[in-house]
Amino acid sequence: MPEGAEQTEQRYQPEMSDAGLRPSHEVTAVDEYGEVRSGHIAGERALTLYLDDREIVTLMTLGTHPEMLTLGYLANQRLVPCLESVDSVRVDWDKGEVRVDTFERIADLEEKLRHRTVTTGCGQGTVFGRIGEQIEKIRLPRVSITQSRIYAVLNEINEHNEVYRRAGGVHGCALCGCDAVEQPFIDLFVEDVGRHNAADAISGFMWLNAVDGEQRWFYTTGRLTSEMVIKVAQMQVPVLLSRSGITYRGLELARKVGVVIVARAKGRHFLIYNGADQVTFDAIPPALPRDKEKHRSTEG
Repeated sequence: MPEGAEQTEQRYQPEMSDAGLRPSHEVTAVDEYGEVRSGHIAGERALTLYLDDREIVTLMTLGTHPEMLTLGYLANQRLVPCLESVDSVRVDWDKGEVRVDTFERIADLEEKLRHRTVTTGCGQGTVFGRIGEQIEKIRLPRVSITQSRIYAVLNEINEHNEVYRRAGGVHGCALCGCDAVEQPFIDLFVEDVGRHNAADAISGFMWLNAVDGEQRWFYTTGRLTSEMVIKVAQMQVPVLLSRSGITYRGLELARKVGVVIVARAKGRHFLIYNGADQVTFDAIPPALPRDKEKHRSTEG
């Protein structure tokens, strides 16, 4: 290092492969006129996760961010105590596996794996550990947001969804920078065959880069189930948006931990299921004609 140069502390990162795959594949299909058309479809690969040589789960994924997906999954499932305990993350698509080695083998791994909850998650569908105990420890800071900010975030999101527009068949999740002053921006947008895979990849990104969740919003194209709310709460992100709906259990948990829920968010329409008192309505759209208004409900 040159004399006088500042030495900055670097955040620890484990040794990792770089094995991202292309998200879609060109294929041909026959349309309703009997004509052959070319187009793209989403990829899907099985990736079996091994932690210290113990098989944990097989994830169905696009495979675009396998290392971050793996780290985010381990973080959200609370299977490893901290990033510094992870020695390496190695993806081998020929074998369809990712192997994670820790410096000291996880002592209570078998105990954690005994407590398993089957969920509604597409692409995953399992949560390890005692969910109730995890939720009791999480309380998010109360934040104030504006209606115009919601619209600005949705506008930023519209510039993404690349795989969905080209091939369909995927969910998307985004981590959005939303402080009170600057224009909202997208830290990372991830598409995958399951919304929980996309959420875990974002969690892995936050873990690797020490991103503060309190200054972020989370967006997903998928429904807001209890598992999705739990993951966002674990990331310490206080605002959760979706273009889809929310389950009652998801709403109960959001109320408990303090996540602002904005669902059915598309265009100028949205429904705030939790945290409406934290929203300033500064961009109210023109009123709908009465014949259209009567057809609208909380079902979106």
